[in-house]
Amino acid sequence: MTVKTATAKIDLLALKNNLQAIKDKASNSKILAVLKANAYGHGLERIAKALCEESTFKDAFGVARIDEALALRNAGIVNPIVLLEGFFSAEDLAVISVNNLETVVHNQQQLDAILQAQIDKPLKVWLKVDTGMHRLGVSPEQFDGIYQQLVASQNVHVDIILMSHLSCADDTSSSRTTDQADLFERLTSDKHCQRSLANSAGICAWPETHYQWIRPGLMLYGVSPMEPELSVNAQALDIEPVMTLQASLIAKRKIAMGEAVGYGATWVADKETHIGVVAIGYGDGYPRHASNGTPVLLNGRIVPLVGRVSMDMITVDLGAESDDNIGDIATLWGHGLPVESVAQFATTIPYELLCNITRRVRIDVV
Repeated sequence: MTVKTATAKIDLLALKNNLQAIKDKASNSKILAVLKANAYGHGLERIAKALCEESTFKDAFGVARIDEALALRNAGIVNPIVLLEGFFSAEDLAVISVNNLETVVHNQQQLDAILQAQIDKPLKVWLKVDTGMHRLGVSPEQFDGIYQQLVASQNVHVDIILMSHLSCADDTSSSRTTDQADLFERLTSDKHCQRSLANSAGICAWPETHYQWIRPGLMLYGVSPMEPELSVNAQALDIEPVMTLQASLIAKRKIAMGEAVGYGATWVADKETHIGVVAIGYGDGYPRHASNGTPVLLNGRIVPLVGRVSMDMITVDLGAESDDNIGDIATLWGHGLPVESVAQFATTIPYELLCNITRRVRIDVV
């Protein structure tokens, strides 16, 4: 008997195909590939190196923290790397300069630190303005003044890039994206700068937001960034999942009508059936709050999760006529089972599921 514990298959060909699909949607834009949070759980250095293997990828990477940027530099990545949250301390500026990193500026404190810094060469800056997300970004009222100070500083490279972030681009029925895009255009149209507004959803649904730089995150990994009820799935976007999470069936038993399964007896069989145990749980990053009925793909069919998710195991209803065997491979999400579907049953979003894969999950690069 051979069984497989939780394993994440990382399909680098799918990644490269997704990159091409993104290029096809915004052929006149450069790509800032977002690799934060360990490349959405796919492996920071692995994903960066795979993208760099593509002769058509000459663009940049976006990360959240300076340690992520330094990990990429240590892995031999020479492409531009942008700190999407900027820097957190004035002392970081020397590190940014030495390692040829680029930084977002989104508040007065960061501006002041740059203006006062003692550095050997100008920094490449992305100035972020808040057009309605109300998270990061200088206010529209501050924007022009801060821009002018950056332009006048010898510590700042002349090629400033202007950016903002869309809050509701996944919802094509919302007017907020149009409002944000209009404000961004009014604030930036008189500046002779490259601009960046589109995230994954913007790339898919709002071509007017593409500008010179797009910032694909979720869709780069083959997951639709659109609201599920809009029926814009990954297949329709011509992207495919990079991660397929799998584990083996390690036990099978027959239970009678009225018998309960798992902690708390939260699921009770309404008829005689077979229960299968799959070697994955919340200790691997499978969502603890996945509800009864969450889909699992086994031997070409969907079987429902039943009972509570345990640390190392889940149970599924195989049906009364099951001919499944111990060692059979179950797919928890990925090829054949979109992570978006699992996220809905777990009352969360695909981002969280992908990012929550734990260290004990085996990685199998294909």
